[in-house]
Amino acid sequence: MTEIEGVNIEWLGHAGFLLKNEKVIYIDPFRLGDNNEKADLILITHEHYDHCSMEDIKKIIKQDTIIVTVADCQSKLSNLEIASVTLVRPGDKVNVQGTVIEAVPAYNKDKQFHPKENEWVGFILTVNGKRIYHAGDTDSIPEMQSLTNIDIALVPVSGTYVMTAEEAADAVNRFRPKVAIPMHYGSIVGKKPDAERFKKGCQVRVEILG
Repeated sequence: MTEIEGVNIEWLGHAGFLLKNEKVIYIDPFRLGDNNEKADLILITHEHYDHCSMEDIKKIIKQDTIIVTVADCQSKLSNLEIASVTLVRPGDKVNVQGTVIEAVPAYNKDKQFHPKENEWVGFILTVNGKRIYHAGDTDSIPEMQSLTNIDIALVPVSGTYVMTAEEAADAVNRFRPKVAIPMHYGSIVGKKPDAERFKKGCQVRVEILG
């Protein structure tokens, strides 16, 4: 667990993160170990198995956990006997247990892994007064130009299914968060040199976690 801009944050590998303040918040948990803290909130960007992982979700839910996700995940989550689900689509803004969560677009422009019409998302959530942007699985897209006042940006850098390290650095240099953290490497696709190339190309502070 690392404190960045006043937020306790842990990269769980791939696109997964754990954020802690007065609440325990997971984003896209995948391949978790044992003895995990139970979640107050779980944010799921889309229905692919490495993001909406039922095995991992079951490890961290409790009776009053709230899962915020897209409609494509609903059928997978319908078998959960505990926890509740809030569905969002790009452009939605919800207040869940006092945490403000904005759903923003995440899609591929020139490949078909994450079609725009699926309405999958990234998230902007406010934790300890800081705006944290988890980009989801996405290319560098025009909507990123409207991102403002981002304190921490969590961005994919592996290429193949998402933007490359160079494309991610270019995107970050345009919306200029205070800190950028690379993700989506080291598990299914991508390696640490992708994160290092991303850092080299960025004009903002970069923290490589893990």
